[in-house]
Amino acid sequence: MKYLSKVVAAALIGAVLAGCTGTPMNTKQYDSSQYTVIGHSEATATGLLLFGVIPIQQNNRFVRAQTAAIKAKGGDAMINTQVQENWFWAWVLTGYTTKISGDVVKLKTVQ
Repeated sequence: MKYLSKVVAAALIGAVLAGCTGTPMNTKQYDSSQYTVIGHSEATATGLLLFGVIPIQQNNRFVRAQTAAIKAKGGDAMINTQVQENWFWAWVLTGYTTKISGDVVKLKTVQ
């Protein structure tokens, strides 16, 4: 029984820690000869923190917003990126809305 308790506790801790990881936003430096600017774009993504501890689409909201902004213009990457974050509060959750804006570019050779 003690062994089972330790396994369950370890699995629970592992699940909690796995929920606290996120994907970093992909930003690269490009030389102006590597791309053509398509235009300015922006997009938002929202994540929630239920009861202050349960993340719901929280950890990947930066990447989701950046991807949506790039796809909106049909580009390959974004330069001159700006990130804004707003939050809101409700009885059992806190929401975080991330807005990504910048110039979308089409790479001359897709990397």
